[in-house]
Amino acid sequence: MSAVEERAAPGSHVTLHYRLALADGPDVVSTFGARPATFQLGAGQLAPPLEACLVGLAPGERTRRELDAEAFGARRNELVQRVRRSDVPADVALVAGGTLELQSPEGLPITARVVAVDDTAVTLDFNHPLAGHALVFEAEMIAVL
Repeated sequence: MSAVEERAAPGSHVTLHYRLALADGPDVVSTFGARPATFQLGAGQLAPPLEACLVGLAPGERTRRELDAEAFGARRNELVQRVRRSDVPADVALVAGGTLELQSPEGLPITARVVAVDDTAVTLDFNHPLAGHALVFEAEMIAVL
């Protein structure tokens, strides 16, 4: 009697190597050549568009998918906002290209990328960092538990 080959499904714990890259540029993250990652599909540990690429994979299988610029949402200009420097706590170090952790009015965490800083204002980008970018996602399934 042969063993049933396990395939990744929602709720599965998976161990894999993966790489996410801008379609026209460098890697955003890669575990190839490093320690593999372990996730539970559907638990919010990996973005839904990436999880969808893993469903159905068995150990030893690889996938490479091109994701369109909408995978992490469209880039929205209204999510780039200029705020008074005095509205940001004085003890917060602001560096263009850095991030700022804030809270929504409902108390939920929000991350903004600092676009620009001057003596009177800070420009913040609340778009997801990958919004509006075409991407390439590659994965090699190691184990499905």
